[in-house]
Amino acid sequence: MMIRLALLALVAAQNVAGRESLGVFESWGAFRDASPHRCYAIAEPARGRYRDPLPFVSIANWPGERVHDQLHVRLSRERHPDAAVTLAIGERRFELIAGERDAWAPDAATDAAIVSAIRSGRSLSVETVARNGRSFADVYALGGAATAIDAAALGCR
Repeated sequence: MMIRLALLALVAAQNVAGRESLGVFESWGAFRDASPHRCYAIAEPARGRYRDPLPFVSIANWPGERVHDQLHVRLSRERHPDAAVTLAIGERRFELIAGERDAWAPDAATDAAIVSAIRSGRSLSVETVARNGRSFADVYALGGAATAIDAAALGCR
């Protein structure tokens, strides 16, 4: 997993000058970008082989925009235009808003609830239906997530 996380960081670093690693915490990494100024915790799915663009889940802080702990998900496949996207952590379920390959929480309150659930959860899944009509789920281990989220928050203070 460490090698795959390092590869994810390398891909994430492409085309962005001034990216700084804030640390790797189990299956999560934390990074700071100089321009635009932002910090984020990021992870890739726990299993599977993926093509570009690589799927991920991230929790970001954009101090200049006064945005904190904002969820962003890159799906492993294009979703069907009519398909809902659901993020699940334990018994908690959150409906996300989505484009073809990306999804976000609908508001800051949902972002906060998701981050709270991440802090106490063991795994996270993002479920939807692919363009071809087949259901799929991207699953993420949450070990190290809370520490990476905290490192990202501290990195942008």
